Amino acid sequence: MPEIADIWNVLFLRDYNTRLVVISTMLLGCASGLMGGFLLLRKRSLMGDTLSHATLPGVGLAFMLAVALGGDGKSLPLLLAGAGLTGVLGCAAVLFIRNNSRIKDDTAMGIVLSVFFGAGVAILGMIQTMPKGSAAGLESFIYGKTASMVMTDFQILTAVTGVVLVGSFLLFKEFRLLCFDESFAAALGWPVKRLDVVMLALVAAVTVAGLQSVGLILIIAFLITPAAAARFWTNQLDRMLLLSALIGGASGWLGASLSAFFPRLPAGAVIVLVARSGFLVSMFFGAERGVLLRFIRQARHQSRVGSQHLLRALYELLEAEAADGPLRIRAVPFRQIRGRRTWTDAVLNKSIRRAYQNGFVDVADGGDSIILTEAGLAEAAQVTRNHRLWEMYLIEYADVAASRVDRDADRVEHVLGEKMVAGLESKLQTYRSAGSLVPKSPHPIRPGD
Repeated sequence: MPEIADIWNVLFLRDYNTRLVVISTMLLGCASGLMGGFLLLRKRSLMGDTLSHATLPGVGLAFMLAVALGGDGKSLPLLLAGAGLTGVLGCAAVLFIRNNSRIKDDTAMGIVLSVFFGAGVAILGMIQTMPKGSAAGLESFIYGKTASMVMTDFQILTAVTGVVLVGSFLLFKEFRLLCFDESFAAALGWPVKRLDVVMLALVAAVTVAGLQSVGLILIIAFLITPAAAARFWTNQLDRMLLLSALIGGASGWLGASLSAFFPRLPAGAVIVLVARSGFLVSMFFGAERGVLLRFIRQARHQSRVGSQHLLRALYELLEAEAADGPLRIRAVPFRQIRGRRTWTDAVLNKSIRRAYQNGFVDVADGGDSIILTEAGLAEAAQVTRNHRLWEMYLIEYADVAASRVDRDADRVEHVLGEKMVAGLESKLQTYRSAGSLVPKSPHPIRPGD
């Protein structure tokens, strides 16, 4: 376990090498999270994977070229240039296949990914047999070697992050339109293909810059995971991109710091695991799409739907007894309520309990019956009115048979807002009869047993 002094030094970046590594990975995380957000919305998350694997043959070819020219082949700028070249060729191959055939994006990316990665492995095998070359150290581009980052890596990552931030800011409107409606952008005359190339060029820059820190295999997680985590928190694009960049930067900072605490842990893998932890937290506790929040919303909605079904059942029972006369409130036995729907005792009791808590019903006759309150009667009339408005609309405009319309209306009536109800009323001006605010049921009404 690290000592307090070591933790203090890492947190406040007192060591030169730690400071260099942590800041570099933070910059990479911010750039990766930002571009990953655009890839996620473009449904091209695999493009980062394709691009990263497509860089491997470039690394090998650059090494062979340097050896052939009399060098040792370990020049980082030359290797990154080769990686960038074949990475761009991989992206161009995906776009060519997509635009000139009927093959979908995912299939095209899978083809390019496997072909380029296979070529890269073959080239590395050829390097092992070269008399004047050694592939030792090239595996760092596959698995990453964060701890060995130097000032050159920091300068490259700073430059790439700056380019990505400036490019995303200047082209934010165009990228947003491209992400959400490419066809509409093309119809407006925007250069869609050029914008696509610019976006992929920025992704390629981030991918190539990240090879030395997390490697070509794990850079895909750095591109996708922060963006996917941010998607659970907001539906606004600008907020999502900002949050994705922050999650990526925090993952880089925390992952590199943990790797400094425990030197035997590879930094690239720790960074990805930290990003994965952020994704899991976001998936369960996200304020917009989190699993927990969605479960709570669904439970509340189901409870509200059950209460509305109960109120409508009570209203229809009282309505059937009143015929054309005024509707009078009376206690309704449970056995009559059960006959209106296929309720289980548990579901019925839960609906009654919610209606009672809202002040819509009271218990009567020693607990064997319930009775609508004045507020409950008003709410029941409103619920029944919305249901029948939707039934009449489906019968008149959607040509749905009256025998089936009740079930179809049940699926929609609980989410009708005031604006939708007003629109239905304007289309169905003839529903009022005898001064009633509730339209007559299109089904035969029969009193309950």
